[in-house]
Amino acid sequence: MAPKRRGSTKKAPTFRRLLKTSNEKMQNKMRERKFRQRSTDKRARKEQRKLRSALRHAPPPHGASHTSGEKKSDDVEVPWDMMEGEEENYMCAVGQHSAFLDHHLAESAPPIKRRCREENPEPYEVVPRSGPTKPSRPLVHLLPIKDAAGVHPRVMERPVSQEEACEEEEAVAKSKMGKAKPRKQRVPLPFAVPPNLSETELSAWREKILNDKKRRIALLASSVLAEPHNGVQRLKELRAMLGERCVAVSVAVRRFVMLSLAELFCDIAPSYHVRPLTEAELAVKVRKDVKAIRDFEKGLVNQYRLYLEALEQVIRAWQKGTSGSKRGVAGVVSEALQGLAEVAVRCLCRLVVGLPHFNFHRNVLLLVVPLMDHRSPKIGECCCAAISKMFREDRRGESSLAATRLIAALIRKQNFQLRPEVMHVLLDLRVHDVEVQKDAGSLAPTKKDGQGGNLSRMQRKRHKAEEKLQRELLEAEATENKELKLRLQTETLNVVFLIYFRILKKSSNRNLLPPVLEGLARFSHLINVAFFDDLLMVLNKLIESENLKNRERLHCIQTAFHILSGQGEALNIDPQRFYKHMYSLLFQIHGGSSNEDIAVVLRCLDAMLLKRRRQVSMTRVLAFTVRLGALALQLQPNAALGILSTLRSLFITFSHLDALLDGEEAVGGVYQPLAEDPEQCQAQGAALWGLIALRRHFHPTVRQFSGHILAGAPTEGRGSLPSDLCRRSPLEVFESFTGGGFNPPIPNTPTTKKEHRKEKRNFVQPDFEQMLQETEANMELKEQPLDFYNALQSTNCL
Repeated sequence: MAPKRRGSTKKAPTFRRLLKTSNEKMQNKMRERKFRQRSTDKRARKEQRKLRSALRHAPPPHGASHTSGEKKSDDVEVPWDMMEGEEENYMCAVGQHSAFLDHHLAESAPPIKRRCREENPEPYEVVPRSGPTKPSRPLVHLLPIKDAAGVHPRVMERPVSQEEACEEEEAVAKSKMGKAKPRKQRVPLPFAVPPNLSETELSAWREKILNDKKRRIALLASSVLAEPHNGVQRLKELRAMLGERCVAVSVAVRRFVMLSLAELFCDIAPSYHVRPLTEAELAVKVRKDVKAIRDFEKGLVNQYRLYLEALEQVIRAWQKGTSGSKRGVAGVVSEALQGLAEVAVRCLCRLVVGLPHFNFHRNVLLLVVPLMDHRSPKIGECCCAAISKMFREDRRGESSLAATRLIAALIRKQNFQLRPEVMHVLLDLRVHDVEVQKDAGSLAPTKKDGQGGNLSRMQRKRHKAEEKLQRELLEAEATENKELKLRLQTETLNVVFLIYFRILKKSSNRNLLPPVLEGLARFSHLINVAFFDDLLMVLNKLIESENLKNRERLHCIQTAFHILSGQGEALNIDPQRFYKHMYSLLFQIHGGSSNEDIAVVLRCLDAMLLKRRRQVSMTRVLAFTVRLGALALQLQPNAALGILSTLRSLFITFSHLDALLDGEEAVGGVYQPLAEDPEQCQAQGAALWGLIALRRHFHPTVRQFSGHILAGAPTEGRGSLPSDLCRRSPLEVFESFTGGGFNPPIPNTPTTKKEHRKEKRNFVQPDFEQMLQETEANMELKEQPLDFYNALQSTNCL
């Protein structure tokens, strides 16, 4: 008999025992029980195999020896006389075969599981088995056919596009390669270029594929625009084309898809932030149209997030690739990747400007702001232009505050070593008002009508209901909250001033000083008065240092006077040192064709002399007037016109300047043109001799301006200016004549050599004595111009 199984004596666990046992413990017990059962069966089968092998090689049975008449002493005698003839013959025949014992042992042993029985096969065994085949395609149900026999349903396989067919071929090829032996040859890429094609055929093949892709992109984009609420699936299909694998057109298709998706999101995105729904809101049963809107918002936000992730992957891959040095074929791949990265940056800039209110705007800023300081000028200019446009169009201030904080973090990370264009972006911030710090009296709680310190329960409840109603009415009006806007602008301006003050005190990069000083001048009316003394002291130290250029010193002077022209008018501060610095810098102005410093000079003169006409002394005005008249001789026509326009404004504002045109009323000592202090140069004894030389200038407008000033700047009559020039400020006059040429244009000069020689023969050197005599007759002067000319001639100045 076979050994008795151990597991058969165990009883099933009771319900109480199951409650006390954990699930993991029960699983472990069942696993151990199965393992013991398998080991017991295995041991029984092993013993059976040993018995079979022993019986096959055993000696013949006792029946054979009896027939031969031989007996052994140890054998047991069988009582043959008790058996009949047929039984005896049967036992002898059976005993000669060893399979008799084997059959009985097999019956007593546990049954061995057979794989298949030929007599009664199972139904699943009859089904023929086949190897892995091509996966079946989904079926499409067609219209049935009805005839006399009845209705016959029809189905067909769904038609497969070119991309899906290529994917199926690729999957079949991979499965075949898995069965075959591995080869060292490279696996052909999907959408590989057809072999044995000429350059013309290859170009035509690529153009055909690209046109098909363009047509597909256009169809998907137009369908999304036609029905935005039902176009999320098409949007998903269009976004899937970012993974284009056709080698010939992959880069071009990805570019088109990136740009198309950027414009689509800007067009179909709602004008509000889509927030995720809570569990309570999802549990409420809503109408069908509300559910459709929710599904559209959820799908749109999901596709927008995946699109931003794709753009970020392209930019990160390009940055990682450009960090190392790669040559050869990798260089071509890096060039294509750089083109994709530039398009991705353009798309992000488009989203920064177009969707400042939509989801993930801060994530987009996190990608765009660090690229403002990129070494590629194309990418840096694109990002700076996008942030500047966002600052100009931001009406609430949330996006501006987030971008300003990111710029401050970028400056700290780069240790103040970044491009000046990043600082120029801050000049476009729309910060007009700030929250003024209130005193303790204004912060005290005030009692409103009917609201005392002790309110009853019903009154407090009514007060809360009224406040809630007011908030709902404000939301219904959909207007900007003025208090929130003021607070955001205040925080933004605090971050900007923190950036400026850090650069002034800690930065060694002098390239950042011009935009910083210009920004301080731009927002000077919003600076707290408590910082004025420290700020003016820092600006004075910067001007006196030798590391700054003339343009940076001019910016410091402009910033100082802008600070004093706003809230600083209430302070008793005399900026004498800044007048002195400006007076000494006027003769160091660049007189070349660039004229980079003239615009800053004109702004400084307007803030120093014209806007502070009541605080400035007459001695300073005379000194600056004489020096400006000499400065106009060494500048280009457009810069000279700006200086002359400033002189005209000074003559109109200060009537005492007519003494510079009249030698009889001149009083004081000898003029010292090289003195550094305008208070000590004795400008009362000087004359504007530079205007007389400008009367013979080659530019007609310069001659007109100089004659107008020499005539006393009349508003009408002889010597007056046209009305369009009178209405313009000095800076507008300078900008209108900048760019070369004449305004208005003058007739063309003779071009032939004969006419040129004729004009050269007829050219006469101007006579300075005759010029002075004509000026004396026109202005009714007597001795001063000729004496001044003789004095200059004696000192070899002419």
